[in-house]
Amino acid sequence: MVELQILLPAILNGLTTGAVYALIALGLTLIYGVLHIINFAHGSLLMLAMYAVFFLHAGLGIDPYLALPVVVPGFFALGYLLQRGVIARASHGRDENILLVTLGVSIVIENLARYFWRSDTRTIETPYSFETVDLGVAFIAVPKVVAFAGALLVTLALWWVMSRTDLGRAIRALAKERQGARLVGIDVDHIFAMSFGIGTACVAAAACLLLPSFYVSPGVGHTFVLIAFTVVVLGGMGSFAGALIGGLIIGVTESLCGLYLGESLGQIGIFLIFIAILLFRPTGLLGHRA
Repeated sequence: MVELQILLPAILNGLTTGAVYALIALGLTLIYGVLHIINFAHGSLLMLAMYAVFFLHAGLGIDPYLALPVVVPGFFALGYLLQRGVIARASHGRDENILLVTLGVSIVIENLARYFWRSDTRTIETPYSFETVDLGVAFIAVPKVVAFAGALLVTLALWWVMSRTDLGRAIRALAKERQGARLVGIDVDHIFAMSFGIGTACVAAAACLLLPSFYVSPGVGHTFVLIAFTVVVLGGMGSFAGALIGGLIIGVTESLCGLYLGESLGQIGIFLIFIAILLFRPTGLLGHRA
């Protein structure tokens, strides 16, 4: 039996990790909710954002958290241009083509990263990398606490945009009825690109929060995108609240499985949850049937 002094830190660590999973999944579920497609380039864009944060720190000495105002708008613009200039043009309006185009974009980005930066694993060191915060019941690493708070703030900001702004109303209208949104004067192509840009900005924010405590390599996106897909399915496709709750559940599950089964088997519980959700509640926790 694991003692409470060990169990509580594992749960808290799982929550801090799960918040970042949720942030990555938010971008994925936003793109699905509006475009109704799975973005296979999501993990590659996360990897690209992590490299951007790494080189800003290595070349200019910019702290990963201070890189947020640079990286997030930059990747929003990249996502907007990628959807408007490549995905929309190459897909010719067919959803199945979009899947193939995003898969192709992912392959191109990943192989270019291997060509320019090799397959070496890179990390950064900051003055707070090994500092901890005493929460009374456990000591948690400062980067994990900041990542948890940052992920919640970005989630709240996205919720505010979606519920309180004209852009958010247009996105929700387009997600409900594409043709109806077009008939009332919404620029559908622009909103598609904005949604893709916001989803890409979410992974850029996650990259800034991750890098002080994680590594970057050309294949790092696969580590997170499979978990992000699981979070989206668990929470419910297109549900922001579901993505947040699902991310926290997955983070705690991974941490507890690592505690009981060993670090190398920590992700078994994640995929067991994924299979169970598909079998017994395919709409997810907060999802609805179409």
